Amino acid sequence: MQIRGWKYRDILRISEMEKECFPEEPWSFTMLVTCFEQESFTGIVSTEEDGEITGYAGITIAADEADIQNIAVSEPYRNSGVGTALLENLLAKAKDKGVKKVFLEVRVSNSAAMSLYLKTGFVGVYARTRYYTDGEDCLVMAKNI
Repeated sequence: MQIRGWKYRDILRISEMEKECFPEEPWSFTMLVTCFEQESFTGIVSTEEDGEITGYAGITIAADEADIQNIAVSEPYRNSGVGTALLENLLAKAKDKGVKKVFLEVRVSNSAAMSLYLKTGFVGVYARTRYYTDGEDCLVMAKNI
């Protein structure tokens, strides 16, 4: 597995993975392009040796705080360390840019993601009720780095 920065040509595949991983509310191609174009955003992908994208993640940094926007891993690569590698890479990038605290939001039903975040030192801060369009709550989590 290799991790590298997003390239513009990756956005179509990331958009397809977004629909696969988040069928309830996938980010559109346009939303992903908008992120890509923002100077405060850093996007990364994990790839196999043949270049196949197996996962992606993104973070927005503002001063000494950051928000993880998305972490997604293609179904065949889940539970293989890809998500952990992506998250740790984002945290390292944030720390290098002077970030002190990182936030993220996760669906309360997404136990796999919550487990990943807890094992990497995130803690629950508060819940946002009916946050998603389907009415599901989210948990806001944070980590000091």
